[in-house]
Amino acid sequence: MGFNILLLIVGFVSLIKGADFLIDGAVSLAKKFHTSEIAIGLTIVAFGTSAPELIVNIVSAFKNHPEICYGNIIGSNMFNTLVVLGIAGLFKPIFLQKATVRKEIPFVFFGTLLIIVLSNDFWVEGNILSRYDGIILIACLVFFILYVLRIPHQQITAEYTDLSVFKTTVFLLIGITGLFIGGELVVKNAVDIAKHFGVTEKLISLTIVALGTSLPELVTSLIALKKKSADIAVGNVIGSNLFNIFMVLGATSLIKPVVFNLELNIDLAILALITLILFLLVFVGKVSKLNKTEAVILLLCYAGYMYFLLQRG
Repeated sequence: MGFNILLLIVGFVSLIKGADFLIDGAVSLAKKFHTSEIAIGLTIVAFGTSAPELIVNIVSAFKNHPEICYGNIIGSNMFNTLVVLGIAGLFKPIFLQKATVRKEIPFVFFGTLLIIVLSNDFWVEGNILSRYDGIILIACLVFFILYVLRIPHQQITAEYTDLSVFKTTVFLLIGITGLFIGGELVVKNAVDIAKHFGVTEKLISLTIVALGTSLPELVTSLIALKKKSADIAVGNVIGSNLFNIFMVLGATSLIKPVVFNLELNIDLAILALITLILFLLVFVGKVSKLNKTEAVILLLCYAGYMYFLLQRG
């Protein structure tokens, strides 16, 4: 068991470092095309930080672990919204662009409701995220990216290092390799640990796996704030949540349809409610800002959700 835990940690480190290389390479590439910071955060950086979730889900789908596929995404989005933004808000108050509050956050809310509808298959028998559902999710992702590309360009102030074309390519390749190795290690050893302690894969995926795959979002947002780029910090979280829903679950179901555990409807409903709470917290008032008080509220909500998971088992 100790060896499984060690390999799980190695897997998480591989995912984090892989995402780190991928983000640096991707941001360098985006800067060469003079892309706006919010667009970088909502797309390139969000894709990089969502890559661990994507790899873990693909591996889980092929190895027939559907509860990890769903639990990873639900738990990751919960962690991103409550913990990443909560810790970032404690680090320093975050001022949000009005467009982020009024458009991108509702996009996440819509995506969560869409997953509930598609997964429950209200109009047909069976509860499964099919390949047709995957096409719908990918189509939503394409629509979102097209929307982001229309965001006006602005000068990039984030303190990311410019890389040569060669280094950019090397960073991207190292990042992708690290993600694949990490994803394989995380899924295998998370399943082994769950079996050893007699807990469900659902609980493991909603907590340990989700936390591990969300560490890149946490690290990236804090680094972005340190580098004076609140747009990338917030865009990373909102964009990552959208990529998790549309790209990760969409791509997973296209590769292999994913069976849905009806018990997860509660978790999806909580996630939708949390997204709505986030919208209200930052929307109330003349200035769209996430201050320390609101950050504490988000962290307390996550503590409450963890307590609920442990009680449910």
